[in-house]
Amino acid sequence: MDTRGIEQMIGQLRATADVAAGKSTASAQSAGGTDFASALQGALQQVSQAQESAQQMAQDFSAGDPNVNLQDVMVNLQKANLSFQQMVQVRNKLVTAYQDIMNMSV
Repeated sequence: MDTRGIEQMIGQLRATADVAAGKSTASAQSAGGTDFASALQGALQQVSQAQESAQQMAQDFSAGDPNVNLQDVMVNLQKANLSFQQMVQVRNKLVTAYQDIMNMSV
């Protein structure tokens, strides 16, 4: 499973934490790397591609394609399912963090 998008997201969260702790934005950029929105969008696209690929492989197997075997179909479907569940958990954590920030008194 490609975890590059998640690593970018973690790097961005660390950079944001550095900024919140009072460190300069230049050091935060060198530590983190990319824009949080683009990292999140990239991760969503990877999940979508995994699901599309697994669905296409399942359709090919159903159509009787001799180059596709059941084991590969099941593994790809499970990978797509796990990546989707992981993305849902990330979303839940982001929503919780947003709610915590919104409930802070200023």
